[in-house]
Amino acid sequence: MKNATVCVGLAQIAPVWLDRNATLAKVVEWIGKAAAEGCQLVAFGEALVPGYPFWVARTDGARFESALQKSLYSHYVDQAVSIETGDLDTVRSAASQHGIAVYLGIMERAANRGGHSLYASMVYIDARGNTASVHRKLMPTHEERLVWAIGDGHGLRTHPLGPFTVGGLNCWENWLPLPRAALYAQGEDLHVAIWPGNLRNTVDITRFIAREGRSFVMSVAGLMRKDDIPDGLPEVDLLRDSADDVMANGGSCIAAPTGEWVLEPETDCELLRMATLDHRVVLEERQSLDVVGHYSRPDVTQLLVNRQRQSTAEFSD
Repeated sequence: MKNATVCVGLAQIAPVWLDRNATLAKVVEWIGKAAAEGCQLVAFGEALVPGYPFWVARTDGARFESALQKSLYSHYVDQAVSIETGDLDTVRSAASQHGIAVYLGIMERAANRGGHSLYASMVYIDARGNTASVHRKLMPTHEERLVWAIGDGHGLRTHPLGPFTVGGLNCWENWLPLPRAALYAQGEDLHVAIWPGNLRNTVDITRFIAREGRSFVMSVAGLMRKDDIPDGLPEVDLLRDSADDVMANGGSCIAAPTGEWVLEPETDCELLRMATLDHRVVLEERQSLDVVGHYSRPDVTQLLVNRQRQSTAEFSD
């Protein structure tokens, strides 16, 4: 089989926390690093731009009508990403310039939902610099619901990448069997799971999804330490005083369709991890199990997926 492999990169980095433009500049830098190493795809952690809302669980985030929480939320929205107004143009240009595909976790200000609520979105930019899909996290986890809105199925899509078909999910929605099945049904055989960071999230499920889907699975996690809280943020002293020394320790890794490690989880440092994946391993492992192919019973069970982009209003002019 010709061209049976693809080189992928896992960019395990910390954001310039709650600073959109500075974090995007860092993402562009690491895209260049991955391309220089020959990667055809590089992936970054969940909500990396401008960062995960670590303060919510540490500063009484559920207090209703809190002036503190309103101030922090206002800054968060201000620093979030508006795709429609070009906030990702530098990332798209870097992808096109280097001929590399990118999965990036962002906090999205969605124009079709008014622009004032935030969605944890997983953006796929292809090697031509096109924004091919934007997947809004279906269900924020626990305290995330205090600052993130509920997504929809529009972004449950896969994309060609050399011999592979790549798709992905955000953080704990990787635990949801039906969204995984929606991607499997579209031929996914390279799954990208993005996380804000922590070994406890990546160490078990990465290998499980690989064995279930008989796919390669990339788990890409971010980092966040107290020292990563920059000067100039609202309530910066409180943010630092309430922070743990390490709030996200990474744990990025890759598992093979056999469930064995290609790259074991690594923590506590920024790094670019790379691997060359061989599609022939997928074909070998699908011989015994193909959950949407020969080992499925669509006459008994089927999945219905609504991929309409949800909005509050439709206008006819």
